[in-house]
Amino acid sequence: MIKNYFFALILLVIFDATGQNNYSVSSIPFQQYTATLPVVGTQDDTNSSVIDLPFPFDFYGVTYNQIIVSTNGYIDFRTSLANAMSPWSFNQSVPSTSFPVMNSILGCYHDMFNNNSLGYITYGVYGTAPYRKFIVVYNNNAHFSCSTTFSTFQIILYESQSIIDVQLIDKGVCTTWNSGNAVTGLINATGTIGVTAPGRNTGAWTAFHEGWRFGRPSYYSGTYAFVKCDTNNTGLEQFNLQVVQNDLSPINPSNITLYETLSDAQTQSNPITNLMYTNTSNPQTIYASGNGVVKEVKLSIVDCAVDYDNDTVSTSSEDVNNDTNLANDDTDMDGIPNYLDNDDDGDLVLTNVEYVFSKNATTIVDTDSDGIPNYLDNDDDGDGTLTFKEDYNANGNPSDDDINSNGIPDYLDPTVSSLSTQTNLFENSIALFPNPTSDILNIENSTASDIKDVAIYSISGALVKEVKSVDTIQSISVSELHSGIYFVKLLVNDEVKNSKFIKK
Repeated sequence: MIKNYFFALILLVIFDATGQNNYSVSSIPFQQYTATLPVVGTQDDTNSSVIDLPFPFDFYGVTYNQIIVSTNGYIDFRTSLANAMSPWSFNQSVPSTSFPVMNSILGCYHDMFNNNSLGYITYGVYGTAPYRKFIVVYNNNAHFSCSTTFSTFQIILYESQSIIDVQLIDKGVCTTWNSGNAVTGLINATGTIGVTAPGRNTGAWTAFHEGWRFGRPSYYSGTYAFVKCDTNNTGLEQFNLQVVQNDLSPINPSNITLYETLSDAQTQSNPITNLMYTNTSNPQTIYASGNGVVKEVKLSIVDCAVDYDNDTVSTSSEDVNNDTNLANDDTDMDGIPNYLDNDDDGDLVLTNVEYVFSKNATTIVDTDSDGIPNYLDNDDDGDGTLTFKEDYNANGNPSDDDINSNGIPDYLDPTVSSLSTQTNLFENSIALFPNPTSDILNIENSTASDIKDVAIYSISGALVKEVKSVDTIQSISVSELHSGIYFVKLLVNDEVKNSKFIKK
C-alpha cells in the first residue's frame, strides 16, 4: 500500500468550557480487560463508524455520547470524521495546535497496519450502572512497514467519573517508519491543552505492562470522602483524622492540617487540634490544607447493616485496611470503593461468587493460601495467570471456564494457566515473602537479571515508597507503611513485574 503524504484534515471545533483545567496523570498497577464487540471499519489509516457510548462521558468539560475509533490507536470525539482517513504522520509533541489529531484520547497513537490475521480492534462494556467501564482493545496490531512488530494496549473510560485509563500491555517500536513516533496522552479540541504519560510523549519508545490513569483535577484534588459505619444509630461518630492525613500525604502526614471552615483553612487559623473528631451533622464537610492545596473532606455515616453493592460481603467487612474509612478501600483501583463495588478485585468474577466461606465457616476461601482472600485476589489459584485472563471462552465470566472438565473453574485450578502462546518470562520467577509481612519484604528472584527499581503503591494509587539501587534489590523495609494491601512494581531489564502484598 502506498501512503499519501498529503491529507485533508477536517477539524470540528468544539467549545472547551471556560475554567476547565488539564488532566492529571499517574501510574497505576497493570491490569487488562476483555472486550468482544468488533469495531466497524478496521482498514489501514481509517476511523470507525460512530459508536454509541453506554453512558455520557465528560472530556475537557464537554459531555459526549458517541465516539469514533481510529485504527492508529486513539479514540476521537469528533464523530463527523467517522469512516474518514486517520492521520498517521506526525512529529509534534502534545500539546500543539499543529498536532494532526484533536479532541482525542491518544491511547497509543502511532502508525499501525492491522490488515493481518493476527490483530484486531474490539470494544465492550464491563460492570453495572452507574460504575460501568467502556473498553477499547487493540490486540496484536502490526506496525506499518514492520509487519513483525506489534502493539497491544487498551483504553478504559469510567462512568460517573472523568477518569481514563490506558493499559500498555506490550508496545513495540518501528524506527524505520515515521521515526517510530508514538504518544500516549490526551489532547483537547484546539490542541492548546494536553497531557502525556511520563516518557510517553512523541518519540520512539517501547512499553510493557504499564498502566496510566488520567483524571480531572476535581478527582485528584477535590473532595476526600471519609465514610464510617453508624455504630450507635445516632448519625454521630468519632473520626480519626489521622486517616485523612495519612491518605492525603502518605510520606509526611503532618503536612496536612484540618479545619472546620473554608475560611479558616484559607487563612490557616483555628485548626482542629483533637484529631479524634466527632461530627456535628451527617454529612459534614471540613477542610484539609497542605502542600499548597485546600481540599474538602466529607465526613459521612452510613448504615452498615445495608449491603450497598449486594455482594454478600458485609459493609463493615469491606474496610480492608482496617482504618475505619470505607471510602479509601478500592482494591482494583477502578475509582469505586469496595463497599459499592461488586467486583472488588476487578478480575471479572463478581465478589458474591468469590466470597465463599469454607466448610468450617470460620475462614474465607483463599485458594492459593497467599493470605489474600479470593474476593480481593486477582490471581485466585496462584498459577501466575490473572483471573480475568482465565476467561478462555471470552464471554466476560471466568466462572464458567473448565477446560479439564474436572468441576473446578479454571481460575481456581492451578493446573490450568494461560493458553497464550506468548510467555511472560517473569511469571513464577519473582516472589515476595513473607506475605503478609509486618516489617521486611524479601524478594526472591530466580531470573538472571537484577532488580534495580521497586515502587510500592497504596490501593488508592499513591506512590508510597520507591527504592533504586545499582545492585539487585533483595529486600525492602515496609515497617513505616500503614496496614493494608499494596501493589508493587519491580523493574527488571526495562520490563515490569507487578505483584502485591499485605502489610500487617
